[in-house]
Amino acid sequence: MNYVQTINTLLKPSPRRAPLVLDLFAGCGGLALGFEACGFETLGFEMDADCCATYRANLGGDCIQAKLEPGYAFPRAQVVIGGPPCQPFSVGGQQKGIRDARDGFPAFIAAVEQAQPDIWMFENVRGLMYRNKPYLDAILAELQAMHYVVEYRLLRAVEHGVPQNRERMIVVGHRGDFEFPPVQPHRVTAGEAVGDLIHLLDADAKFLTASMDAYVANYEKASKCITPRDLHLDRPARTVTCRNLAGATGDMHRVVLPDGRRRRLTVREGARLQSFPDWFEFQGSEASQYKQIGNAVPPLMAYEIARCFRAHLDNPGQLDAQAVQRRKIPTQLSLLAD
Repeated sequence: MNYVQTINTLLKPSPRRAPLVLDLFAGCGGLALGFEACGFETLGFEMDADCCATYRANLGGDCIQAKLEPGYAFPRAQVVIGGPPCQPFSVGGQQKGIRDARDGFPAFIAAVEQAQPDIWMFENVRGLMYRNKPYLDAILAELQAMHYVVEYRLLRAVEHGVPQNRERMIVVGHRGDFEFPPVQPHRVTAGEAVGDLIHLLDADAKFLTASMDAYVANYEKASKCITPRDLHLDRPARTVTCRNLAGATGDMHRVVLPDGRRRRLTVREGARLQSFPDWFEFQGSEASQYKQIGNAVPPLMAYEIARCFRAHLDNPGQLDAQAVQRRKIPTQLSLLAD
């Protein structure tokens, strides 16, 4: 199967639906879709109304609209996953870390403490590794104190079937014998993902104006950009974000047409680059849909992680609590080979 056939057939909620997964800071359901495709039942928690509507419209699980705080009462569950807001740790978010009111890690830690899952995970930007590294160490120490083995990797979406050079830090807590997903040799290009959509222009297509072209040219000159920031169909795309999907910025993803005109990516093209299947319908305004796509975990990468969770739960390790306590948190982030 080609890429489009793969995401449209593989990424569908499975009727198996067990065990229960608490999906914190769920967004529109990128993580949940990967886990539901592997037969897990999900229950999302998300404060954005449009994200909740998208989650409910496409997934088997419910999504509770709530602002998560440490005092929130979470149910017991065998699995806890989530993406605590990354703005406090991203370069674009000024890396305020623990001083940022958007910090969601206290709520995530509280959920693990209450739910007592067999395995949990959170994902975040690699920016958490830098200025806020002491805070990352504190988070991991608190979670490890609950008798979990804590391991983490920087996963590259392009190495897990996604046509995008996106990097996310994945942290997993388990009782022993967990394996991260293996690297896939084939790199899916942007052309394989959206080549059939490029020339299907609709009335809502947004083309760059002459003044925008001039702005982009000045931006690329000032930033000493060697390769234009357009969408190159012969390679994986740059990281898809809210800013470069919808914003009229120098960094915006741009489709170049044969006649030389350039336009913004459509919602469906952005969704394809994030590995959302074509049947997945986003709710809310166009601006909200771009935001949901840019903030999401690529479902295909989530599916690969969920497969590892399923294998771990179906074949539980024999590591006892004392052995878990003796395990040390890694002092260096283990990166996958380039």
